[in-house]
Formats: sequence, C-alpha cells, structure tokens
Amino acid sequence: MTEIIKSEPTTIYIRPTNGLAALNLGDLWQFRELIFFMIWRDIKVRYKQTLLGALWAIIQPLMTMLVFNFLFNNVAKVSSDGIPYPIFSFTALLPWGLFTTALNTASRSLTSNHNMITKTYFPRLVLPMASVLGGLVDFGIAFVILIAMMFYYKITPTMTALWAVPLFVVLAIISALGVALWLSAINVQYRDVGYALPFITQFWLFITPVAYSSKVISDKWQILYALNPMAGVVNGFRWALLGSGNGPDMLVAISTGISLVILFTGLIYFRNMERTFADTI
Repeated sequence: MTEIIKSEPTTIYIRPTNGLAALNLGDLWQFRELIFFMIWRDIKVRYKQTLLGALWAIIQPLMTMLVFNFLFNNVAKVSSDGIPYPIFSFTALLPWGLFTTALNTASRSLTSNHNMITKTYFPRLVLPMASVLGGLVDFGIAFVILIAMMFYYKITPTMTALWAVPLFVVLAIISALGVALWLSAINVQYRDVGYALPFITQFWLFITPVAYSSKVISDKWQILYALNPMAGVVNGFRWALLGSGNGPDMLVAISTGISLVILFTGLIYFRNMERTFADTI
C-alpha cells in the first residue's frame, strides 16, 4: 500500500534588493571572462585596418606635447616647475590620455553594442568597464616612451614615490568609469552625448593642469580647482614620477573623494536605467 503524504504549499516571496546589494557587483566576477573578451575585442577593433596600428598610442600624445611645447613653453613661457617642458607635459598627457580614451569609448559602449543588449542577458556594466580597462594598453605603450624621454633628458624618477604611480592610474580609471557610467546611460536615451563629448573633453583639458602647473592657480581657488578629479590625478602622477609639486595632500584627497562620489552615483544611476536599455536603445 502506498502512503500519500500531503505537504503544505511553499510560498516564495520576491523582493527587490536594497542598499549596496542592489548594485549586484558580484555579477562582474561571474562574467569576468566576458570582460576580458570585450577588452581584447575592443583593442583589435580600435586598430583594425590602420596603417600605423598601435603607433597611434604614441603619435597622439607626442604631437599634443609638441603643440603644447610651442604654445605654452616657447610663446607663453609657462613655468614647468624646473622640469624640461616636454617631460613636464608628456607626463601629464599619459593619465589624461587614459581618461579621455576611456571616456570616449565607454560613453558609446552601449549604443555601439546594441545587438548584444537586445538579444542576450549579461550585466550591462561589462561594456563600459571593458572600454575603460582597454585604454590601459595605450597607456602602457606611451609609458615606455616616457621612460625613454626621461633617459634622454637624464631625469631620474623619484624612487621614494614610485609606489604611488599605480594608485593614481587606478584613480584615473575610477574617474573615467564614473563619468562614463553617467554618459553611457544618458546616451541610450539622448544621443546629444555624442555631440557634446568632444566639447566636454576639450573644456576639461583646459581646466586640468596638463599644459601648465597647478601652481599658477591662486591659493583662494585651489579648493574649487580640486573639485576637478583629474586635477588630483595629474598632479599626483607628476609628483610620483618627477617629484613636481606636493605629494598627497588635502587637494588630492578632495579630488579622490569627488571621483568616488561620481563613481558611486554613476553606478546607482546606471543600474536604475539598465532595465530600460533593451527597450530604448
């Protein structure tokens, strides 16, 4: 004889996650292989069917350095803190180039991959993150040229501060990713971002101490100037490599705090808008 056992029905409650858990950042680890694949794909596409290939990672900052050297060093006679101006400007152009490359590619990462978004599920955060991290390749190539230029000008890096170089590179990535999360999510709904981005990056360049020293800014404006997250990155990168300017101080701390705020709010906004990407894009 078969005995029939009756069980009570199970009720499952589905509730939205709250707090930091709602960001679902753990999904990025589960999809880490996809991130690596997207980074490799972006690098291959970037230089596909180009004559000079990866040399563009060197040509762009070198040409910009030559223009800055003529305008700000030879014509305007801007102070370079006692450092040869080509080294002074090229050192700043490295983190700045990492920031702008990441910003331009990551801001368009969702719209340029609309087929993936509408056909399959994966954390959409993978796309801007892969675009930002892909810029490290160009940064690494240009960094080798900087070392060669320092050898030519007989400039020895400040060995006691080299430990901070990776930290300021990470800070540049954090700044780029935070801004890119905002712009990429907005760009899905409003394509004006693509038109405004060149103006934004050009304006941002002139309010960042790339071609000039931050010491030219009056003391009463220094705190306001530090609200630019890239000001702390550029100043810190110069200090870590060349010993120029001050080390990590309150102004760098302000820039770091602003970068973290932009990243955190960008994550929240991106996650809130993520559910509408497939329908809007």
